Amino acid sequence: MSEFKLSASLQEHEDDVRSVIFPHSSFVLSASRDATVRLWKLLSQKSPKYDCSISSHGQSFINAITYFPPTSDYPEGLIISGGKDSIIDVRQPGKSPDENAETLLLGHAHNICALDVNVESGYLVSGSWDGTARVWKIGKWECEALLEGHGGSVWTVLAYDENMIITGCADQVIRIFDPRGKMYREIKGSADVVRALCRVPSGHTSGADFASAGNDAVIRLWKLDGQQVDELHGHENFIYSLVSLSTNELVSSGEDRTVRIWMGNECVQTITHPAISVWGVAACSVNGDIVSGASDRIVRIFTRDKGRQAESEIVKAFEDSVKSSSIPQQQVGNVNKEKLPGPEFLQQKSGTKEGQVQMIQETDGSVSAHQWSQGSQLWMNVGTVVDAVGSSGKKTSYGGKDYDYVFDVDIEDGKPPLKLPYNLSQNPYEAATKFIQDNELPMTYLDQVAVFITTNTQGATIGQSQEPAGADPWGTGARYRPGESSSTPSRSQLPASRPKVLPQTTYLSIKTANLRTILKKISEFNDKLVQEGSDEAALDKQQLLTLDSASKLLEAALSGSPSADPTITSTIPIITHMLVRWPAGFRLPVLDLVRLVAAATPALSSFSILSSPQPSNILDILSAAGFEDKERENNLMLSIRAFGNLFETEQGRTLVDSKFEQVHDLVKGLLASSNRNTTIAIATLYLNYAVLFTSASHKDLPSSIDRGLFLVDDLTSLAISATDSEAVYRGLVAVGTLLDLGEEIKIASREVYDLETLLEKTEKKMKEPRIKGVVGEMREKLKVR
Repeated sequence: MSEFKLSASLQEHEDDVRSVIFPHSSFVLSASRDATVRLWKLLSQKSPKYDCSISSHGQSFINAITYFPPTSDYPEGLIISGGKDSIIDVRQPGKSPDENAETLLLGHAHNICALDVNVESGYLVSGSWDGTARVWKIGKWECEALLEGHGGSVWTVLAYDENMIITGCADQVIRIFDPRGKMYREIKGSADVVRALCRVPSGHTSGADFASAGNDAVIRLWKLDGQQVDELHGHENFIYSLVSLSTNELVSSGEDRTVRIWMGNECVQTITHPAISVWGVAACSVNGDIVSGASDRIVRIFTRDKGRQAESEIVKAFEDSVKSSSIPQQQVGNVNKEKLPGPEFLQQKSGTKEGQVQMIQETDGSVSAHQWSQGSQLWMNVGTVVDAVGSSGKKTSYGGKDYDYVFDVDIEDGKPPLKLPYNLSQNPYEAATKFIQDNELPMTYLDQVAVFITTNTQGATIGQSQEPAGADPWGTGARYRPGESSSTPSRSQLPASRPKVLPQTTYLSIKTANLRTILKKISEFNDKLVQEGSDEAALDKQQLLTLDSASKLLEAALSGSPSADPTITSTIPIITHMLVRWPAGFRLPVLDLVRLVAAATPALSSFSILSSPQPSNILDILSAAGFEDKERENNLMLSIRAFGNLFETEQGRTLVDSKFEQVHDLVKGLLASSNRNTTIAIATLYLNYAVLFTSASHKDLPSSIDRGLFLVDDLTSLAISATDSEAVYRGLVAVGTLLDLGEEIKIASREVYDLETLLEKTEKKMKEPRIKGVVGEMREKLKVR
């Protein structure tokens, strides 16, 4: 049988493509971390071309997608997606993303990571991190059954037939249910998390009914009675997705950069991608083509039909991108260059099996990886092994800067990785703290991330040779996951003990964002204003162009130092225009943009609108635009984040200092908010005020004592009502910092606010080492001297 070759590369997504489906030869569907579902319609068969349109656009990662084929009720079929917001979106393909969905299915309490449909019975099944799967009746749109009994996240679901649903779980157990919720059987035997399931074709040589795969990199073939009949070995890392072909073959994809084709129990083709993670793979039942979605944001279609293969230049570009991709040394293990063969090996020796990898020492001293293709009987260059920077001197670019290392960090299984940049000149704890703050993560990860940095850089220092590698916290996952156990590094590799937290002396900001998505949403809302005839409120083409042209400079300022570049400052009148003129329902992306500009340039704090009876500065404008509608929780939250980000510049600190009473009156009424992001934003804002009031320029001012008492009052209330540990932790650090203002604050904290009792209750409620640590430091400060 011929090999799969590239048919098309579809590039529109702005972040990892997490899920794909190939319902018909005329179109493909993809879901992404960029919060969109995209529909790719085939325009031409030869040298295939596709037209892309957005089917739906959410506010957070979309992780799973499926498709219900056309019926009399739904002649176009239904696109069904779900993700981080725990909502299942159901819509017809012909509708625009601005139109109402067919329905929104509510019920899951956490991220939705799996969806599948059974056409014959007309039901949908969903799996979630909340430890349940749910069965929904198509058209009726109610939860018909709750599939319980899982000991962890339900990673994958398979609507096997009209009477049987199979689930795969983080507790390593496969479960079989009927659609009414009764569990038939538990199947144990997987060595790790089960991430993928698929039917096995009836003509498969194993006689198996279904297949499973997951973190142990093994595909297992099962009978429905729980008997394992075979294992397929070849993947070198997590397997994320499985699908079967009408040719009795199986297709898999995973964290080792590959899609693999299996005939019987043999891998017959390996398709390496220029990406770390190939998150999803799907097959078209009409023509046998396959589609993949990967962490490089590209959807790729592969075919065995020569008439549907891409033009030679496109195929070559794909092959070249694979060759030029970098493979982290951690992914291939220790490589002894001295014992590697040279390029002549590739001409003299053949591989022994499909997918075999051979390292070659090139004439320039670099190490390249080559993979054996059984079909073409050739070694294929699949990338260059990136050695540790201490020995290679190579830098990696991230966010417009060069770093010695840029690590992928998985915070929670199923979530796409975050980037952790690090230079050898940095203190590991400082780099870890910045990473945690930038990504709004719990400080519980601080020690683990710092140890990871120290261990994985192998103690390297600038200009010095490296020590031998210690324990590998990446494990078989090829990524670090805070919270996972790993072998303990040697004493020499451990970073210094955690420094004291109090008092906090640096300002915190919340600057992470997808600027392209923000600008795109602004453009969409602007189009609506034009359509509604609101010409005075709408932006003109030049204003939209100004926003777009400033985006790269804005990103650079956010990753570096604040800038007064005229291109950035030219956006401020446009932004304030939108805040003042646009309706509250359209302001969300504008407030998000204000938050970023507040941290990026001092000019925002100096800006004012000349109006009667007095000029309005950005804080006045934010107070009116962001707090106008108290029911719009996200508008409130983003406004508070913007207040906090003003502390990034001296001009911003002067403004928020002069407007403390105004800010405090706006924010104090939201202390009991049930929105986690709002309480964290408030705690961050108050922490920044605490840093300001205890700074050398403010510490001895009588107003700092008075204002500090207001903050202690609010923060003790927040610590009592908040259920999120990050908000509580930041609030405690703020109070602990304010204790440095002197005895008046300490006495009030002991006698008026009963801080000691609060610390005792908090320590019991939030049993985290970092909270215990800051509580201990606060008790020391409260002691009567």
